[in-house]
Amino acid sequence: MVLTIAVLCMLITLVGCSASGGSAPSSPAPSTPSATSVSEERIVIKNFRFEPADLTVAPGAKVSVVNEDSAPHTVTAQAANAFDTSTIEGGQTTTFTAPSTAGTYRYLCGIHPSMTGTLTVR
Repeated sequence: MVLTIAVLCMLITLVGCSASGGSAPSSPAPSTPSATSVSEERIVIKNFRFEPADLTVAPGAKVSVVNEDSAPHTVTAQAANAFDTSTIEGGQTTTFTAPSTAGTYRYLCGIHPSMTGTLTVR
């Protein structure tokens, strides 16, 4: 019985392959997002510095912030309500959305104001 089923499966497979003429499948391949449609930028906090200190992103881009220090930090825009990560504990990662309006946004760490950077949206 098992052998009969196995033989039938093989025959169906062979008939299916020969009926298609060996051509490629007619259904389109699933699409994958292109590099331009998915944009995730990244700021790393390390040794009480933002790396890179100056970052250029597209409007509305997702920006990941990785805190590699043991101390907590923030990424807080100096322009009111532009973006603010709140406190990111040491070893943690968070994400914020860049403003949708083009421009240059200076930011700092709200806990350590000597830490500064610039986010350019274009």
